[in-house]
Amino acid sequence: MAPGAIDFGRADDAVGRLIALALEEDVGPGDQTAEAILPLGARGVGFVYAKETLVLSGVSAAARVFRALDPRCEIEALAGEGDALDSGAGVLRIRAELRALLSGERTALNLLQRLSGVATKTRLWSQALAGSKTRLIDTRKTTPGMRGLEKAAVRAGGGHNHRGALFDGVLIKDNHIEAAGSIALAIRRAKAHVHPLLKVECEVSRLEQIDVAIEAGADMLLLDNMDDATLREAVRKVGGRVLTEASGNVSLERLPRIAATGVDYVSAGALTHSAGSVDLSLLIEQSDLQRKP
Repeated sequence: MAPGAIDFGRADDAVGRLIALALEEDVGPGDQTAEAILPLGARGVGFVYAKETLVLSGVSAAARVFRALDPRCEIEALAGEGDALDSGAGVLRIRAELRALLSGERTALNLLQRLSGVATKTRLWSQALAGSKTRLIDTRKTTPGMRGLEKAAVRAGGGHNHRGALFDGVLIKDNHIEAAGSIALAIRRAKAHVHPLLKVECEVSRLEQIDVAIEAGADMLLLDNMDDATLREAVRKVGGRVLTEASGNVSLERLPRIAATGVDYVSAGALTHSAGSVDLSLLIEQSDLQRKP
């Protein structure tokens, strides 16, 4: 998203529902502090800015918080998704009712801080794969209700998305295999059930499972919890017949070694489940109530 552009979406979309829930949780029937101090209708200008170096994500979601509280507010994006910001750089400028600015401050900042934390971590991890063919992808280990936003934050940081949910991809894991009886049975049943254009990925944890999975019709293999030497041998054994994904025990320090094995993708739940929040703040720049000199 370019600076100045805001996508407010629909009030009933997933982000709109998330914001409504968050505001119900935080504001509830009313903000006791803002309503006690600020007269109804008084307006002001709020400035959201970075307080540390970060990669930005969640601009539209944060802006929508203020729009939900004051539909007449005017919002200017000062930076866009995926922008690398230094401390002090502006993110949003909001002209709105003062009550809306102060009541929405925490919810908006919580979204920005969390999503920018995901984007910042993803940028660092994706840079560790620079120069290789291996792509960094996310997982379903996301905050409930925030998957779409967190996966967008991964993209903003330079990563790529795995399947979005259970309904848009087939990934046969160890428990599916155990329940079905064998790798071959699980794959054949999946291939017979799903649309022919939908890829079927299967988890393998041992080298001897690779040929079984490929011969049964797997389109992609998840190489689970393999050390570097085993990963290298697994990629050699696959021989380009299907796509490969490394998963398990992935760390920033290990990423270059994983890429050196020649694997196509490396997935990391840590991009979302272990990303910390970065520091942003909101400052009231102007208020109708400020005394004139």
